[in-house]
Amino acid sequence: MTRIENVVCYPVTKEKADWLKTKVRDIPDYPKPGIIFKDLTPLFREPEALAFVIDALSTKVKELNPTRIVGIEARGFILGPTIAYKLGLGFVPIRKPGKLPYKTEQVSYSLEYGTGNLEIHIDSFEKGERAVVIDDLLATGGTALAACKLVKKLGAEVLGVGFIVSLDFLNGRQKLPSNLEVFSLIQYS
Repeated sequence: MTRIENVVCYPVTKEKADWLKTKVRDIPDYPKPGIIFKDLTPLFREPEALAFVIDALSTKVKELNPTRIVGIEARGFILGPTIAYKLGLGFVPIRKPGKLPYKTEQVSYSLEYGTGNLEIHIDSFEKGERAVVIDDLLATGGTALAACKLVKKLGAEVLGVGFIVSLDFLNGRQKLPSNLEVFSLIQYS
């Protein structure tokens, strides 16, 4: 596998975004009544779609010039390490409580259907490092905001937050700091 150099697939064309949307499955009333869950596992299992997603996100992330990629449990663990590898960077996991074996920082956050907590190892960053946070989907923005707060608590700068999908009708982008580059490959209005 070669690291990304001259791949240009971001911004995503309308045709490519529409094609990616055909790979996303709607699951009604999951995880609770009234929620329509956007299931990305059909996209992940198709090599061409997965490759496009990784290349497009990597293209955008490279423009931001980070020193580390941060992935949010769980689907950020599919995307983040792959992007980090393609760009020759390190990867930092952000996990649910009790999953990391070393000393951690923790924050609480709100999400579309409840509340949660996230943790990061306290030695994940050197002061002044630059990070891009990656996850699969932006909904209300609570999870992404919590991840950004954790990175900042450790003295690193958050340059941007990237997703495959953005549910724009939930206004998650408005919850994130205005100085961040917030990007997604496909949007649902």
